[in-house]
Amino acid sequence: MSETQGSWFTRGRLLLIAVVTVGIVVPGVLRRLLGEAGYNDLGMVVFVLGYAGMIFVVWYGWIRPLEISGPDDQKH
Repeated sequence: MSETQGSWFTRGRLLLIAVVTVGIVVPGVLRRLLGEAGYNDLGMVVFVLGYAGMIFVVWYGWIRPLEISGPDDQKH
């Protein structure tokens, strides 16, 4: 199905799913594995950096380009 036929899996949604997976799931699994291996602090650092990186990517890719401004106060 293409995006024009109302598919739920649009390019933007698939990209968001990929960003969330790389930013939360992968660091979470690595944190768990490192914690079980005795490197709990390193696992926490890996998770925090992965999560912070995901937040930065979402901000840079989706939020920063938005033109957010209030109404123009044009008095004639």
